[in-house]
Amino acid sequence: MKFFVDTADTAEIRELAESGLVDGVTTNPSLIHKSGREFLEVVEEICGITDGPVSAEVVALDHETMMKEAEVLRKIADNVAIKVPLTIDGLKTCKALTDDGTMVNVTLCFSANQALLAAKAGASFISPFVGRHDDIGFDGMQLISDIRLIYDNYDFDTEILVASVRHPVHVLESARIGADVMTAPPKVIRQLVNHPLTDKGIEGFLADWKKTGQTIG
Repeated sequence: MKFFVDTADTAEIRELAESGLVDGVTTNPSLIHKSGREFLEVVEEICGITDGPVSAEVVALDHETMMKEAEVLRKIADNVAIKVPLTIDGLKTCKALTDDGTMVNVTLCFSANQALLAAKAGASFISPFVGRHDDIGFDGMQLISDIRLIYDNYDFDTEILVASVRHPVHVLESARIGADVMTAPPKVIRQLVNHPLTDKGIEGFLADWKKTGQTIG
């Protein structure tokens, strides 16, 4: 499973990229606003950090303006994936862009039917929001399972990009189901490494090493 980091904080992306854990980056208007920086400048910098897909979202709601914004965004770098909302105009834009060889991430997916539409429109990625789905009393991971089944049934190439990941269990369940990608904030990615027995083991090894009185190098 590919790991995308969901942030516009370039320092965080650089740090995680050095660990080999970043296969791509997702951004959205809220994350850009939080960074306090110029949108195009941030996207360009991120594209220079990772060779993987960098999702940059249009903010228009009509097809014509989406295409104009997408034209600006895809000129930034070859690894930009245009992020469009799951609406009729968004799907129309997805079809036009993918036919032209541009990666497209269809976002704000909350049903398997929506995911089916995105795949038929040729989306490179579909982004179902599991955390937000859970928030309103639905099972976000069941949504991922349903999409996986449908995509496998019809051999769609669209990659399932699990979004709105809130905690390590979301990551584990996504991997168990067979999602292609998950995107999470840096904090959640770092939480994956934590285990009390790992910490206890390190403490024991260091204590025993200290008793030897030796040094390395």
